[in-house]
Amino acid sequence: MSEIDQQHLDAWRGEVRTWLASVAEPAQEEVFVWGEGDPRLQIFLALSHDEEVAFLTRVREYRRQRFAAGYGAISLPVEFGGAGLPSVYSVAFAQEERNFAVPPSSEIISVTTGLVGSAVSIFGTPEQREQFANAFLSTDLLCCQLFSEPGAGSDLAGLSTKAVRDGDDWLITGQKIWSSNAQFAEFGFILARTNPDAVKQGGITAFLVPMDAPGVEIRPIRQMSGPASFNEVWFDETRIPDSMRIGDIDAGWKVAQTTLGFERTSSGSGHRRKGGTASDLVVLAQHLGVNTDPVTRQELADITIRTRLHAAMVTKVARATASGGDPGPAGSLGKLLASDNLVRIGNTAANMLGSALVADTGEWGEFAWGEHVLGAPGYRLAGGTDEVQRNIVAERVLGLPAEHRTDKAPFSQLAKS
Repeated sequence: MSEIDQQHLDAWRGEVRTWLASVAEPAQEEVFVWGEGDPRLQIFLALSHDEEVAFLTRVREYRRQRFAAGYGAISLPVEFGGAGLPSVYSVAFAQEERNFAVPPSSEIISVTTGLVGSAVSIFGTPEQREQFANAFLSTDLLCCQLFSEPGAGSDLAGLSTKAVRDGDDWLITGQKIWSSNAQFAEFGFILARTNPDAVKQGGITAFLVPMDAPGVEIRPIRQMSGPASFNEVWFDETRIPDSMRIGDIDAGWKVAQTTLGFERTSSGSGHRRKGGTASDLVVLAQHLGVNTDPVTRQELADITIRTRLHAAMVTKVARATASGGDPGPAGSLGKLLASDNLVRIGNTAANMLGSALVADTGEWGEFAWGEHVLGAPGYRLAGGTDEVQRNIVAERVLGLPAEHRTDKAPFSQLAKS
């Protein structure tokens, strides 16, 4: 970046700080004190329906203010309704935002603004842009993501939910799964198969579907850690007009891949603490009086090192994104480090607590570790399974041969085999 660009970025950061100060209080440094407040060891938030509604209401109020101030679509091109600034500005905004006590994001907020809003802005018709784009980017409307299926998670292109043309309408039939907050969404952004005789990626089309349309059924999935924020969504010949199609017919894979790129660089940190940390483990060890045990100390040191390695990897990815480059496999390495460390933290806590992990002794902060332990395995799946991330590292970093593929035939032939 040239000196003039850096001066502009510094001045822009100042404007951002001024605006943030007008809508939020400065963030206070968290000081963990044993026995005070909520231990906050949940990896997946366990909120009641009413609590989740109130949470989303607060986030949407802030996001509307942010959009109105011009910070809702920082990296989206001007011709599509965004600010048209380089990705470094999105990263800079996220950094400044962390210094203020703004409501944290959630999956459905990130999907609505970072994925669906961008998709409609880029691939939508003028009528769709007018009706939906700004409404999604400002969160006036919420939209859930309807991509994954029981038989098409990591291999998204293998989806089997179908959309059949019926005059000027489409009939959608199938099942989607792991749709966060679908019960609160007005619309769903769905990928459906429209041409089974094309190769997997070639016969998919993207649509917006009203979540209250006839034939749509939302079923909550109760997680073993307690909450039910995920859902499976069923479609039984759900009829939607062709005017709800996003992009060209059979071009849904391009729509999905393009907008997922915008999701990775969308403005706002969306940062939320997830489960216990290395520092929390140290406090727990001190409380239990095992902080001098050599094995425990080794485990704590190992987790602390891995935590710092993950932070360094996150910084590397942010710098690559900010410079307009491709972070490459660093994102996969960071994901692997994060999910693995969450499990290691839970295992170490369980080793220290013993039966107190599952039997509530009444001691503050001990039984709560069960929420972390039960939630940690979920992060081995969320955002791309560990196995897929390892494949990426193997092929792109280590140069190992790619896995043999037998799915290059038309999808209809694959489905029959």
